[in-house]
Amino acid sequence: MKRISITLLLCASIAIVGCKNDKKENDAEKKSSEKEMTQEEVKKVTLKINPKSGSNLSGNAVFTQENGEVTMTAVIDGLADGMHAIHIHENADCSAEDGSSAGGHWNPTFEKHGKWGNVSGYHKGDIGNFKVDANGNGTITMTTDEWCIGCDDETKNIMGKSVVVHDGVDDFTSQPSGAAGTRVGCGTIK
Repeated sequence: MKRISITLLLCASIAIVGCKNDKKENDAEKKSSEKEMTQEEVKKVTLKINPKSGSNLSGNAVFTQENGEVTMTAVIDGLADGMHAIHIHENADCSAEDGSSAGGHWNPTFEKHGKWGNVSGYHKGDIGNFKVDANGNGTITMTTDEWCIGCDDETKNIMGKSVVVHDGVDDFTSQPSGAAGTRVGCGTIK
């Protein structure tokens, strides 16, 4: 009788240990699956910025979406020394020589034009100004959770828009576009 009791006790112990190991493996698989679901796919769009209005501008912009934020980096060459405005415009059309086919600033929330983050309002396309050095080179980087690449939220989706560079400075107050001057560069976000 003792042998049967010891054998039953031994079998029960093996079964309990086996169940615990299965639970640990299931927990590990569940955590791995949850981690994969919370990590967002990295999305990237690169565009060339072409000259407009007879300018000598050249450049590119890269939009990268990661962890719920989009970072834009634009590198521009061929501009006059000083400050220049850059915006996202509502149409992915840079066919007009003066860039007018890009339409107005992208403003899906129907706000007043202003400086990015201003509590009085700003367009989702109001990126702002960037500095160009004596050699004609300028760079601007911006990160926001108010944009997305190819999402279903049309108040955030930058696809189907354009990036426009102006020869002047955005004053952040003139309506509807900040009196930034001639459109000297344009690239489509596709």
